[in-house]
Amino acid sequence: MRVNNLSRWTQGYFRRRNARRMERFQSATHRPLQRAAHAILWLHLAFVALIVASCSYGNTAHAQSIPREAQRYQLTLKREAQLAWGLQAPVATFAAQVHQESRWRLDARSPVGAEGLAQFMPKTTNWIGGLYPSLADRAPTNPTWALRALVTYDKWLADRIRADDECQDMAFALSAYNGGLGWVYKRQKLSSRPGLCLGATCQINPGITAAAQQENQHYPELILRRYEPLYASWGNGACS
Repeated sequence: MRVNNLSRWTQGYFRRRNARRMERFQSATHRPLQRAAHAILWLHLAFVALIVASCSYGNTAHAQSIPREAQRYQLTLKREAQLAWGLQAPVATFAAQVHQESRWRLDARSPVGAEGLAQFMPKTTNWIGGLYPSLADRAPTNPTWALRALVTYDKWLADRIRADDECQDMAFALSAYNGGLGWVYKRQKLSSRPGLCLGATCQINPGITAAAQQENQHYPELILRRYEPLYASWGNGACS
C-alpha cells in the first residue's frame, strides 16, 4: 500500500512539475510574440497616420499655393497698382484679390457672366470703361486691362469710404467690390462701429439674402487674412 501511495505521489509530483515548466515555457514564448504583435500594430497605425497627415498637408499646401499662372502677371500687377495707388500700393492685397476672384485664370467665367482675371460683370465693364480713358477698350479678358481695372476700381471705392485705418478701409472696399458700395453704406448706418469692417460692420446683414450676406462677409476676410500673407513677397499688404 505504501509503495502504491509513493508511486502515485511520485507520478503526481512529476506531472505538476512538468505542467509548471510547460506554463513557464508557454509564457516565455507568448510574451515576446505578444510584444512583437503590439509593435507591428503600432507601426501600422503610425504608417497610416503618416499617410493621412501627408495627404492633408498636400491638400492644404495645394490650396494655399500661388498658381503658376500668377507669376506671368506679377510685374504687370505691380506696375498698374503703383500707377493707381502710388509706390506704396498694397500689391499683395491685389494679388490676393485676383487669387480669390479667378485663381489667375484668364479664361475664368462665372455663371452670372463675370469674366477674366478680375471677374468684371458686363455692366461694371461698361461703366468703368466710360469713366477712365485708360479702360475705354472694355476688355475684361485682356490681362493688362483686367488688372488695371481691378486696382482702379478698388481705389475708386476706397476713396469713397471712411474707416478706422488702412486695413479696414481696404476691407470695406473689397466688400463693395463684391457686393456694391450701397451695401457698405447701409451696414455702416446700422453699425455701432462704422469704421470697423472685419469682425464688426461687415457681419451686419443690410437686407440681403443669407447666401449673399455669407459670400460678401467672407470675401474681404479670405483676401486679407488668408491670401494676402501668401503674396507677401510681392509687396505691401493693406493689413500686413
